[in-house]
Amino acid sequence: MRKWTTSSKLAGCCMLVAKMVSGAEQQQGHRAGVYKQKNKGHKHGKHRTKGEIERENKGRVSVTALTKKQRKEARKMDKRHKANQLRRNKKDLVLTEKRRLGSRDGPPHLVAVVALHAGVDAEAVTRLLRCEGAGGLVREENSVCGVSDSFGLVMPRFKQRFTFLRPDTADMHSLLDVVKVADSLVFVLDSTEGWDSYGDHCLSCLFSQGLPAHALVCQGVSDLAVKKRVDSRRALAKISEIRFPGARLFPLDSDQDATLMLRHLGAQRQRRLGFRSRRPHLLAQQVSYTPNSSEGSGGAPTGLGTLCVSGYVRGCPLQVDRLVHISGFGDFLLSQIDAPIDPLPLNSMTPRPAKPGKEGDVDMQDGGVEAASVRVLMKADPARRESLQAEAEVDPMDGEQTWPTDTELLEAEEARKSKRVMKVPKGTSDYQATWIVDEEDENGEEDEESTDDEEDEDLMMEESIDGEDLDSQVDAASVGGSEEEEELNSTSDKGGADQRYDEHMDEAEEGEGLKRYREARANEMFPDEVDTPLDQSAKNRFQRYRGLKSFRSSPWDPLENLPADYSRIFQFQSFERTRRRVLAEAAQEEEGAMVGWYVTLHVVDVPPTVMESVQAGRPLVLVSLLPHEQKMSVMHMLVRRHPSNTDPIKSKEELVFHCGFRRFRACPIFSQHTSADKHKLERFLRADAPTVVSVYAPITFPTAGVLLFKQREDGMQDLVGTGSLLSCDPQRVVLKRIVLSGHPFKINRRSAVCRYMFFNRDDILWFKPVELRTKWGRRGHIKEALGTHGHMKCVFDSQMRSQDTVMMNLYKRVYPRWTYDPYVPLPLPWVKGEGTQVPDDFDME
Repeated sequence: MRKWTTSSKLAGCCMLVAKMVSGAEQQQGHRAGVYKQKNKGHKHGKHRTKGEIERENKGRVSVTALTKKQRKEARKMDKRHKANQLRRNKKDLVLTEKRRLGSRDGPPHLVAVVALHAGVDAEAVTRLLRCEGAGGLVREENSVCGVSDSFGLVMPRFKQRFTFLRPDTADMHSLLDVVKVADSLVFVLDSTEGWDSYGDHCLSCLFSQGLPAHALVCQGVSDLAVKKRVDSRRALAKISEIRFPGARLFPLDSDQDATLMLRHLGAQRQRRLGFRSRRPHLLAQQVSYTPNSSEGSGGAPTGLGTLCVSGYVRGCPLQVDRLVHISGFGDFLLSQIDAPIDPLPLNSMTPRPAKPGKEGDVDMQDGGVEAASVRVLMKADPARRESLQAEAEVDPMDGEQTWPTDTELLEAEEARKSKRVMKVPKGTSDYQATWIVDEEDENGEEDEESTDDEEDEDLMMEESIDGEDLDSQVDAASVGGSEEEEELNSTSDKGGADQRYDEHMDEAEEGEGLKRYREARANEMFPDEVDTPLDQSAKNRFQRYRGLKSFRSSPWDPLENLPADYSRIFQFQSFERTRRRVLAEAAQEEEGAMVGWYVTLHVVDVPPTVMESVQAGRPLVLVSLLPHEQKMSVMHMLVRRHPSNTDPIKSKEELVFHCGFRRFRACPIFSQHTSADKHKLERFLRADAPTVVSVYAPITFPTAGVLLFKQREDGMQDLVGTGSLLSCDPQRVVLKRIVLSGHPFKINRRSAVCRYMFFNRDDILWFKPVELRTKWGRRGHIKEALGTHGHMKCVFDSQMRSQDTVMMNLYKRVYPRWTYDPYVPLPLPWVKGEGTQVPDDFDME
């Protein structure tokens, strides 16, 4: 065995260290390759198999995975070029539409002259605008049928043609109808005051309906001294800045001023109004009426006739198969469209030959011999013509069973036996007794069927009104002697003034206004609070109401217990999608009578009252309806209360609506404007927030302005609200809330004994599941009934205070009334003062 020495051990260690150093210099680190093994993850039970993934996808392929590589990011310069191109196309479209108005290929520029002050002379303005000194040619006097002060003007210098008319501002319906179709308005202002109270009333209506392009005109500036002209115009411009910010004021005292005014009207920027630009419409230039004759009755008149209306097509192309609406008279059918001679050609000396084009395309500007005969453009096709049906057909047997089942027969027999005994005459059989109606049953049925809001409000206001009336009677009795003494000591002049003042006061209207004011004040102080009746069970009185855990999140089926009127209306699966489709199709329409053509429409089955209205001097406006716009549905409008109205407007009160081209009367309901699926009913039209007005009315596609008027008993109409169309949605849930209140009189921390909410034990047990709340934010529930007089033990979520009030919220769904009336009576001339006399020569036809 070899023995190691110290020297040999030291030499071996040195050699080992040297080998280790040399090996460290040659060895390299390990790097994993691309074929490294990857083990499966742990099967934790939450993964999906390939089959489950395929069944969920149902053959669908991810689009992002396919188009990710194909999508190309646009460069900054490309984005800029695209934006410039869109801007240029839009600008060219606006310029083309602007240049076409009043030109050879477009309709004449329709200008309405409106006087905003009683002291101005609008007739003098129309005489100056004839512009005979500047080369204007008046081609046709009284060019607008029904308006005496109207004429057609051709300006060869500007290559434009105008139609001027001066509507009667005292007739608000005529003024609103003319402004709906006018291209420009000329407001005549007073040189010192600008406009009076009635002018401000007209401006409120016009701004809410939709104001087209306008110009401001004043007279009498040239009569002032040179040093005072600048100050006068500056003061008037400051006044007009309130209503017309940035508008230019034109003096109109000479032919030169009139020429500048006409140049401004033809070159100013036009305002696009959506409700008229999307529908074909025209203002009647000529109207004739032919009564129908019945062949079977020996040619006797039937009461209806054919109305031939001639005018220029505006807005978009007009089709003969579409329905037309005459403002104020309803919807009608067209039989044919003719092409008469244009009464206002731009240059009659050089007739233009007809252009070759599509079949039925004719040149509407011909003034030569070729256009001497009236040509028929198109006739209605009975297969494609739209129907006048406004309401859905109701099947009274829909959903009825052919024969009752055995179970229903047994239940009916048990109900008949359990029915209480009635006193009937001697000898009356059981069958005859079933037809005898007891007075109590009849009253009960009326209470169950009644859904008017006046019942609850009468109960709420009974005690307060009675108390105030009693106080007023006591006060009157106490001061009766002093009033008699004052009357004896008063002078005869003061007594005569008081008597004249009382002659113009309507006591019935004053009492009704006082009652409505007290109801509105009580509703503002104690919103929705109702007193539980003492002579009737609460579960019977409020059987249509239910409690909600949360007004926001609790479900409410919109198809539950719908009224019978819902079977008469139409409903869209998606109103917004239908609106977009209908408006897109109307914008791309290229068939029919084109814009700018002078045509004659044959409207069939028209009552003679339309012709009587034209003969009375009122303008006739005709508009072609879009598809579905003759059908009835539930329309919602977003309205704000007008500041000039101070009287409370109650829900389900009759109002006059001006909605787009339509006007009608109806009794709407008011509700809050929120984004939730349920909306709270408003008993009065609020003055501090926008309110949604719901009513049964013909469908109208937004956008369109809405005006609400309230008609007084004397015939005058006051503007009470303005707004716009919101939507058409019969499934919009409007809930009426009532609040039952109680008083806690025994409190033990979180529990309290409450009274005055109910007055019998059955009512407490019936409403026990409904949640309670207090005015100080506590929430609780009814634990048990105590005794038989309406006391109950309640438990709340925290300490109860003696000053607090216990409340219970109950809800029921409400619907508007079917009170739609398309015929609105003409209003009396508007007066501001109560004692102002109405002119005796005003026609109320």
